[in-house]
Amino acid sequence: MSGTTTNTVTVSAPDVLQITPLENAPFGARIILPAYAQDPADLNEDDFQRLYKAVHEYLVVVLPDLAELKPSSQYQLTKRFDPTCEGAYGHSKEFRHEKSVLRRDGHSTPAQPQVQILGQGRHDGHAGVPDLLLRHPTHMSFHHDPLSDDDMANGYTRFYRWHIDSALYGLAPPVVTTLLGIDCPVDKSQKIRYEDTGEEITTAKATTAFASGAIAFDNLSDEDKEFALNTTVVYAPHPYIFISPAKATSDGLTMVSEGKELPLDELPEWEQSKVKRLPLVWTNPVSGKHHMQVHGCCIWKLETPNGTLELEEARNTIHRLMRPNISPDRIYCHDWNQGDLVIFFNRGVWHSVTGQFEEGGHRLMHQCNIASAVDPVCKK
Repeated sequence: MSGTTTNTVTVSAPDVLQITPLENAPFGARIILPAYAQDPADLNEDDFQRLYKAVHEYLVVVLPDLAELKPSSQYQLTKRFDPTCEGAYGHSKEFRHEKSVLRRDGHSTPAQPQVQILGQGRHDGHAGVPDLLLRHPTHMSFHHDPLSDDDMANGYTRFYRWHIDSALYGLAPPVVTTLLGIDCPVDKSQKIRYEDTGEEITTAKATTAFASGAIAFDNLSDEDKEFALNTTVVYAPHPYIFISPAKATSDGLTMVSEGKELPLDELPEWEQSKVKRLPLVWTNPVSGKHHMQVHGCCIWKLETPNGTLELEEARNTIHRLMRPNISPDRIYCHDWNQGDLVIFFNRGVWHSVTGQFEEGGHRLMHQCNIASAVDPVCKK
């Protein structure tokens, strides 16, 4: 009797948190948890500080094989990045307002309401939510000139909306967002065409795209750097309601100016003191780098050294500054695998949903970000 013996190589988990830069990407890193911490909420202080530093330096980090992570752990981990936060979800209750452009983008987990359930399709009973029906946001209902049916049938899609996770009214922007892929089937790729240059990129279906605010700032001309360092962005009161009748540009960077925004006297009651006035450049507290950080769809005005730019001119200016930094060689598109936990420095990157699902498609994710008690600053 004869046979063969197969030697199995077992790779043990490291003793401390391991960080490996992503290959073929302009930024980002992969994180392997230490053996003692199968749950990242259980990291000791030394390893959490390694993770904290990595998020601020690499901007987007990926922790694999965490599909079973509990919402309570995701919340505790997210909150740990900002000792000032008090636990309020980053968009507050306005996320669900009937006129908000965000109203259909997620559902709170009952046991941990700061954690949002995102995805596509029906997921009955998930996290104790009966009859859960999710809708993946797509450009078709948000862009001024969406792709044709033929383009979409041929596999084309768009960046939906480049943004920073933040209410941008009353609350300070979250420091980080955590995004967990629980069920992320990928059965085909999709293509994004840059309509102004003709460039194309091919990605897995419904990737999350990231752009670095540090790269954006570094690539400004000296004149534009001086402008950016001395400009304040004024966001509209209740911005996601303000823009709800308007439509976005085809690259998802800002809105088309047609005078369709909701008049201020038709908005929910608002206070001048809660209108967010944030610097156009935010300084990274770990690396010291400047990041051009702006939510182009929600801007209202720009206060510049030479005066105030009103809505349309403000949008045109921000679009000019932002557009080069979503070019193919400057972005990272994360192709989701089941169990990926992505942590990104929300004060250092912009991000966008991509893609659309066919009838009957499904995906399931958990997202968490928590409003800070302190606004970002620019240290010139």
